[in-house]
Amino acid sequence: MSTEEHFATIDELAVQPFPAATYADTSGEGGPEHHVRVLMISRDFWDDEDGQARVAAEAELQTCLDDLAARLTTRWGNAFVVDLGPYLSASCEGEPVPEPLDYLSQQVVRMQVWPLPDRGCWLALAIGQADKELPLILFAAVGRASALDLSTSGRS
Repeated sequence: MSTEEHFATIDELAVQPFPAATYADTSGEGGPEHHVRVLMISRDFWDDEDGQARVAAEAELQTCLDDLAARLTTRWGNAFVVDLGPYLSASCEGEPVPEPLDYLSQQVVRMQVWPLPDRGCWLALAIGQADKELPLILFAAVGRASALDLSTSGRS
């Protein structure tokens, strides 16, 4: 898919109502409080002994993320970065973690977030990987503002 197609997917995601029930399919997952879409996915790295394929794949996904982030910043202002480590730790300790933060924290270290206060939610872009042999994934996610406890300033 092209950057234009990814941007169109993000536009749809930002205005799409949250589903009544949790779902998962090949394009992503969602539920009553969130949507997550896979924008790009790399190959796996089982046979990447020297790590060069992973480096190339990460650069490709990062370039796409940077292009999308620049367009989103033009539209919605500067993003802020959310460290997902505390959400992963909380989940591992059995504490409830709101979606999509629970899902993303298991694959993503940090995400860029744009508050969408007029919609009561936020939009994020992130690159993640569930394990070093598995593909890298460029995610777009939308969640309710309450999942990040966004204040009126847009920061958690």
